[in-house]
Amino acid sequence: MLVGWSVAACTTSGPGQISPTGTAVASLTAAPAPTESLLPDATTSANSAVGEVVDGFPAALVPVPAGAEVLLSSAEPVAGTDLTQVSLNLLTDQDAAGLLDAVRAPLVAAGFTESTPPAPEPGLAAQSTFTRGDGSELLVVGILDRDDERTLTLGGRVRATAP
Repeated sequence: MLVGWSVAACTTSGPGQISPTGTAVASLTAAPAPTESLLPDATTSANSAVGEVVDGFPAALVPVPAGAEVLLSSAEPVAGTDLTQVSLNLLTDQDAAGLLDAVRAPLVAAGFTESTPPAPEPGLAAQSTFTRGDGSELLVVGILDRDDERTLTLGGRVRATAP
């Protein structure tokens, strides 16, 4: 008995090509459209400001360090209390230790107590927490060091004057 084998082979001079369908092309070329800005609209928010310190921000307690650029600030009264919810984001070329010192000095002089973690959270060059009184006043500070610039983020609740 004789068994024969036959093998058919395909050859090509170039790589195979697949033509996408209209649906595949549409899904690859669609661009996302932003639906909401992450920055407050200056015309609708009296409690925040872009590029400056907003009215009502306790600048005597948390002054903007010399040479720093304010990115965003906010100060909003906390309903039913004498506290103000504040946030401050700024950019500077001052070193992280000097920047933290500039924030620390007026807070400690105003009676705040500082506590620092054993090590800053990953990605931060410096981090600290400040409290005053019964703990209802609390500020958290984080400093990011990137490309020879520092970004400071500060947020929490304070009274503009000592209790």
